[in-house]
Amino acid sequence: MIEGGEDVKFIARRLLILSSEDIGNANPTALVIANNTFQAVSVIGNPESRIILSQCATYLASSPKSNAAYEAIGKAQQLVKDTGDLSVPIAMRNAPTKLVKELGYGDTYKYSHSYENNFAAQEFLPEEIANY
Repeated sequence: MIEGGEDVKFIARRLLILSSEDIGNANPTALVIANNTFQAVSVIGNPESRIILSQCATYLASSPKSNAAYEAIGKAQQLVKDTGDLSVPIAMRNAPTKLVKELGYGDTYKYSHSYENNFAAQEFLPEEIANY
């Protein structure tokens, strides 16, 4: 790509995309390195950027891979298209006034930090998609 005259910033952008789409949470540091690569080649330019790009490319190539975030956001966006706007469950609604407290807003919400290991098992999804 470099020898073909491609802009080094374009190559760095592609590495950024790869780091998120193909590596993701299997190695979250990959995104940091790719972002730093983009910043570095934006400042350095050619011909030295080839070394920075090479370093990033070899790091990304040897990283474990996961496309879970890519798949998840696609499914979430499709779910929104399929179901449209859904009401926020009553337990998740803010209750800043006496009236909404009387309506039950936030009644069954459990503040996770008040529980062991900062975890309280609870369902946050609207009923319409709870088993999706």
